[in-house]
Parts: sequence; structure tokens; C-alpha cells
Amino acid sequence: MQVLGIDIGGSGIKGAIVDTQSGELISERLRLETPQPATPEAVAGTVAELVTRLEWQGSIGCGFPAIIRHGVAFSAANIDAGWIGVDVETLLKEATGCPVRVVNDADAAGIAEMRYGGGVGQLRSVLILTLGTGIGSALFRQGQLFPNLELGFLPYKGAPIEHYAAAAVRKQEKLSWKAWSKRLNRFLQMSERLLSPDLIIIGGGVSRKSEKFISYLEARAEVIPAQLLNQAGIVGAASFAAESVEKG
Repeated sequence: MQVLGIDIGGSGIKGAIVDTQSGELISERLRLETPQPATPEAVAGTVAELVTRLEWQGSIGCGFPAIIRHGVAFSAANIDAGWIGVDVETLLKEATGCPVRVVNDADAAGIAEMRYGGGVGQLRSVLILTLGTGIGSALFRQGQLFPNLELGFLPYKGAPIEHYAAAAVRKQEKLSWKAWSKRLNRFLQMSERLLSPDLIIIGGGVSRKSEKFISYLEARAEVIPAQLLNQAGIVGAASFAAESVEKG
């Protein structure tokens, strides 16, 4: 099945047409800047522009940086607070004229990695982390997703720990890879105390440079880089939408 996958982030909105059987992109990967402020109306307009540029008419899967329940946003991570309480699926359907399914962005990346990447066939407890503007997290056990985990909001030093250990913080504070890894280790320790995963998969844009930091990471669990790199959100969102269509 072919589905347009869209990944809405704090700095960019990315999309491509995905073959959901193979998990491969079958169109160009288009990226547009996330409007600032990232209000519902502004973001919906950018998503509609992306759909038009890709000349798409059909099902859309969208990864969104918020707790998502039945298509409605219950938080707003790295995006305008005006999204809280918005029916994201209905808004994007009206903006694009296409059927839309919405899922938490980290859950989308996790779905992709479990179906097409490092998590294929894993029945153990798998924690997938997306490191970028913030820290996204997705937990699977025997292949089942526990949605909307949001470990990046664990409190640390009076603020969400993603403000201390996200990949964007490394750039903002000009930290060395080793210094940043010490911060990331603190987050891994907190996560392991809560969840005791068997496998941790590190994704997000920074996964392209995993050789620079993964050897510094200290965890009881096995730690590996994501295989789908920064395409996971697009692929997972498309896969989520395709599964919804198949279920009717």
C-alpha cells in the first residue's frame, strides 16, 4: 500500500510517499520549515502545501509531537500550546482534503524501527528513543506498543530532562560528544530504573552520527543505533495509517 507519511517536528515538517510493505520511500523526501509560531492554522497550512507539492491524493499518516488520543492532542511538545485539545486528524483532513491518521511522533518512529529496522522480530522489551529538538520515546513489549510514553518530560533539575540532554542542547551549548553523552547517560539511567528495557534503539537525526557517541553510553540494556535514521517518523506514520485502513 502507498501512503503519504508526514513527520511534524519543532523545526521542520517532512514528508514522502511510502511503500508500507517494504518501508521504503518511493518519492522525494520533502522538508518545509515549521512555521513560527507553530499554531494549528499555520502548521495545517504548511502540511497542505507539502501535500500539494507531492501531488498526493490518498491516505496520510502523520507523526505529531504531542500525546495523541483518538486523534486529539493532549499536550504540545516543541510546538504551540494552542494545539492542546485540538482534533488534529480533523484539522489536517479539512486542510488537505485527504483521510488522515495521527500518532505521537516518537511512537511513529518506534513503529517504523520495529517493523522495518533494528526491532524486527524482537519480542523483548524495546525502548526506542528519538533524539532531536526534544527526546521522544516509544516502548514495545512482545511487539506491542505502549503509546504516549513521553520520557523526555521526566523532571530533572527543575525542568524536563529533554532540556538537559536532547541532541539540540548539544549544539546550543556547544558540548563535545563525550560531554553530551554524560548527560544522555543520566537520562538512560532514569529510564532504565523505570522500565528495565532489554534493548535500547537510538534514533532521530543524531543517529546518523552514532559512531561519535554510542561508545560512551552506559546502560544495562543493549544499545544500538536506529536503522531507519531520520526517515523513521515518516515511514512509521505511513505504516500506522495503512494499518488503520486495513482494520477498517
